[in-house]
Amino acid sequence: MSNTTSPTVKETALTQLHIQLGAKMAEFAGYNMPISYSSITAEHNAIRNSVGVFDVSHMGEFMLKGDKALDLIQRVTSNDAAKLTDGKIQYSCLPNDKGGIVDDLLVYRWNETEYYLVVNASNIEKDWNWITKHNTAGVEMSNMSDDMSLLAVQGPNAIKTLQKLTAIDLSTIPYYAFAAGSMAGIDDVIISNTGYTGAGGFELYVWNKDARKMWDAIFEAGAEFGILPCGLGCRDTLRLEKAFCLYGHDIDDTTSPIEAGLGWITKFTKSFINSDYHLAIKENGPKKKLVGFEIPEKGKIPRQHFKIKDGAGNEIGEVTSGTQSPSLGKAIGLGYVKTEFSTIGSEIFIEIRNTPIKATVVKTPFL
Repeated sequence: MSNTTSPTVKETALTQLHIQLGAKMAEFAGYNMPISYSSITAEHNAIRNSVGVFDVSHMGEFMLKGDKALDLIQRVTSNDAAKLTDGKIQYSCLPNDKGGIVDDLLVYRWNETEYYLVVNASNIEKDWNWITKHNTAGVEMSNMSDDMSLLAVQGPNAIKTLQKLTAIDLSTIPYYAFAAGSMAGIDDVIISNTGYTGAGGFELYVWNKDARKMWDAIFEAGAEFGILPCGLGCRDTLRLEKAFCLYGHDIDDTTSPIEAGLGWITKFTKSFINSDYHLAIKENGPKKKLVGFEIPEKGKIPRQHFKIKDGAGNEIGEVTSGTQSPSLGKAIGLGYVKTEFSTIGSEIFIEIRNTPIKATVVKTPFL
């Protein structure tokens, strides 16, 4: 990894600041992004035990407005957005017409005719085109991805850090809910009780022009808690300890949410794109399932696309994500296996450098 990137790589409003701070930079989803500043373990532990900040401004944001906005969302997403009330957020996915997933996303409800969608950076154009294709009722759509910055302030001391900066009582914003107001002297901040670390905290949406002011205010407020800037390296270890799916790894254009253990965001109380296909998988039972596993042997780290085998050496699946867990001190991973090998306690083997390494299917989340 280096600080050199091709001319076509995009920057966030804070990219040059990350470089000044000495971050290890690399291209991710078409953006020049910080991977780590100090070390992945130090940043991981800061968020698990205190507070840290990610610049995740590469994420995409769409606004949908109009009387038919909910109808469009209901058609293109798997979860039941009719259950949302003002100020609430829902995790969902966009099923494609081939049995897989276009993307996973968050749906924010402002009011009954205004919704805000937050999508993965690598899929902004793909998602926009997919939703546009199904927008047959003239819903007003705005792509604000290039104008917005997003800072994820995560960890048990995130609320104490941010409360110094706003008159809004952050303790009154439940998990998967949001408020809009002033923070750090900046108006119109979306303060969202979300994050992909499982450590608690908030995500703050601001206009690009306000990103540096917000960053500086957060670090001043969090100094007493040892706040650290954090890169995408520990974002991956944190989400994996909680077994949160990462698009392009654990879910993609070929995986059903039912196979991925995302039945809880797949509601058949309504019709959505290709819903009959996923209902059939649910009713008949999936042939493969996403499972968590641990490797007891030291120094053996599973990586995406490593083969998973049974005791006789037959291939039964593939690793989708893997890491050495900083919190647990052991190697963990996610992968798809044939359903008969998905029960907790099943013995499987991960092929690492042509050698089958024993692993055990365990209950998730790992932490």
